[in-house]
Amino acid sequence: MDDAAAETEPEGISRPIVAGIVTALVGFTSSFAVVLAGLRAVGATDGQAASGLLALTVTFSIGVLLISWRTKLPVTLAWSTPGAALLVSTGAVDGGWPAAVGAFLAVGVLIILTGLIPALGSLLGRIPVALAQAMLAGVLLSLCLAPFRALGSTPLLVAPVLLSWLLMMKLASRWAVPVALGVALLVIGTYLVLTGTSVPTGSLVPHLQWTTPAFSWQAMAGIAVPLFIVTMASQNVPGVAVLKSFGFTTPWRASMLVTGVGTVAGAGFGGHAINLAALSAALAAGDEAGQNRHRRWIAAFSSGWAYLVLAAASAALVTVVAAAPSGLVEAVAGLALLSTLAAAISAALEQPQERIGAAITFLVAASGLSFGGIGAAFWALLAGLVVRWLLVPRIPREPEPS
Repeated sequence: MDDAAAETEPEGISRPIVAGIVTALVGFTSSFAVVLAGLRAVGATDGQAASGLLALTVTFSIGVLLISWRTKLPVTLAWSTPGAALLVSTGAVDGGWPAAVGAFLAVGVLIILTGLIPALGSLLGRIPVALAQAMLAGVLLSLCLAPFRALGSTPLLVAPVLLSWLLMMKLASRWAVPVALGVALLVIGTYLVLTGTSVPTGSLVPHLQWTTPAFSWQAMAGIAVPLFIVTMASQNVPGVAVLKSFGFTTPWRASMLVTGVGTVAGAGFGGHAINLAALSAALAAGDEAGQNRHRRWIAAFSSGWAYLVLAAASAALVTVVAAAPSGLVEAVAGLALLSTLAAAISAALEQPQERIGAAITFLVAASGLSFGGIGAAFWALLAGLVVRWLLVPRIPREPEPS
């Protein structure tokens, strides 16, 4: 069917709109628990975490609307889910929450510079993929263990979540985490009723809460640098690849500038980083958004509006999460990251000559090592680079033809 015929079909506009709504629902519900866990781990209060979730959703929603409308391409944005998992692994740094906010601001500046200075992107590309993926796998490990640890401590609460996730993985895998989240919210609601726990209604209204950034070298090395690397390697680069697989060329410079400026704008309100969507990008760019490829940008545009609607629910979700039994929401977050963990491990161990360096990187990242106020992710990458330099043979450059 050619494009002209597709445009005359009644579903020509409805399919991309529905695909955009599905993109937003899957993207938001499958990973917001990870974001909350990450922000709270680096010192955010429940109110600051709610503000961060709201800031992230609003900034990347506006970014999606701008890019998709301007380029007429199905470019979708998201928060950095692997980056949030990194924050869980890192924990509090010297200077507390304000220092973490300062690191978020620095990440935004680095993303902007990546768009403006091609050499910075080239330098980032020289970091071995195996080491970057091994670092990501290491920081994800503790969070991915959460469902099984919680199963041992509160089996009656966690078992329904795990079973629903497993069933949906069999029937419709993309909905596995959203359904598990729905079951978790049902379990939380039942728990609150049975225990007589009340939820403060005043905290259900979304609002932004400003934090003045502080800057410390520990936060820059322990949060900003690893967060930038993880966001670029695990979100932006795969996001470009996903769009390319459907025949679309990502507007790289515009994407980096929009996400960088968005990260800077949201940092003071608690947003850690926004970037190109990776997994959820396929929902807006693929065949589910309609046969007419020239109209798939409408799916991305629709997802931006849908995300803004979901932003209104951010404070209520944080309030419910705060009242949840210990470990239950973390279990959902761990399930959301299992596929990312598996992909990271596979990529880290793909090349035999890189495996020892990748293994060292993974183990240091997973160990939770902290030295000099700097978290494990930084030391993991440094250790992996040193081991790789020692063990991997370097191929000498061929002489330039005269």
